[in-house]
Amino acid sequence: MFKAVWLTKDNDRFSAAVREITDDALDAAAAGAEVTLAVEYSTINYKDALALTNRSPVVRKWPMVPGIDAAGTVSASTHPQWKAGDRVILNGWGVGETHWGGLAQKAKLKGDWLVALPAGISTRQAMAIGTAGYTAMLCCLALEQQGITKSSGDVLVTGATGGVGSIALAILSRWGWRTVASTGKSTEADYLKSLGAADVIDRAELSTPGKPLQKERWAAVIDAVGSHTLANACAQTRYGGVVAACGLAQGMDFPATVAPFILRGVRLIGVDSVMCPMARRTAAWQRLATDLDRAKLDAITREVGLAASLEVARDMLAGKVRGRTVVDVNR
Repeated sequence: MFKAVWLTKDNDRFSAAVREITDDALDAAAAGAEVTLAVEYSTINYKDALALTNRSPVVRKWPMVPGIDAAGTVSASTHPQWKAGDRVILNGWGVGETHWGGLAQKAKLKGDWLVALPAGISTRQAMAIGTAGYTAMLCCLALEQQGITKSSGDVLVTGATGGVGSIALAILSRWGWRTVASTGKSTEADYLKSLGAADVIDRAELSTPGKPLQKERWAAVIDAVGSHTLANACAQTRYGGVVAACGLAQGMDFPATVAPFILRGVRLIGVDSVMCPMARRTAAWQRLATDLDRAKLDAITREVGLAASLEVARDMLAGKVRGRTVVDVNR
């Protein structure tokens, strides 16, 4: 037996609770998975919060153990790449949506989904980073690969107090880039500046309908918000600039025109972390190991036990959570 967060839905009646699950049930649910993982830490991302509260149809198969992230030690494996004792990270691949996930003391996973824990990172730190931080690095690398440098100009980071935004600020600060943080939480300005933001603006400047083309402000943008915020960010991006879009906290709509793209040559890059190819995934984790300030990571991270993940999810959707939350599944 092992403990896990357990989500059920019967005739539209949703339930979320911590319960004990048998190994046989896990084996049956994870047929075809080659690796058994003793999970040490998981985390709560925005997608997890949606699943844990049933606010969006994240879960596609019931019942479900949620958690799109996990880090721990392989306890058994029939996959040629992994053996007992290996330390690994899981992010995405539909785990927590169609396959039982990481908010549990044990998981069974496909070996092709796993990344070796990089040297210098603990399993707790890996989950402090989690999908949010790994996505932030994918966004930062997308800007770098499109030719943006620290001399290009200001980089706007939206949803800046969230997991993606907080870690993006820390990474770009480490690279020496000048960043501007957008937030609806004016009281968090000092927090954002401690992560490296040079300036902080109110999200109200971006979150309502705006003109198709606006004053050129940003050399690049990392957006985790979507909707009008993304549309306005594109409209304010300088000629030849780059916008990396990875989230939908405001909405999944995109009420924009083609004007920024055909008149200013703005490039809009979609960043997906769930099905990201292994080569890019591994490269992102290697850069996180070398380019993310551990002190800043610690400063944005809090830790809770498994049962508290349900409350964290509600608080996250209510805008009451900043930074990252690590879940110690064994307490």
